[in-house]
Amino acid sequence: MAEPNGLALEPLVSDVTSATSGYSRPLLIAAAVAGVLLAATVALWAHYGTAVFYEMIVAGLAACL
Repeated sequence: MAEPNGLALEPLVSDVTSATSGYSRPLLIAAAVAGVLLAATVALWAHYGTAVFYEMIVAGLAACL
């Protein structure tokens, strides 16, 4: 399409910004997993107490080694 002065009209696609989040999906998934693990840790600690929780962690690590 031509303007009366002879210049062509082109859409300014490069000026359009996306409405997507500034965070990537893998980063959001990693943050969600870390949040769930932290919540589970706090819940187990509150349920079993500090001494039993510590012994469970030590026993789990010893089983892995």
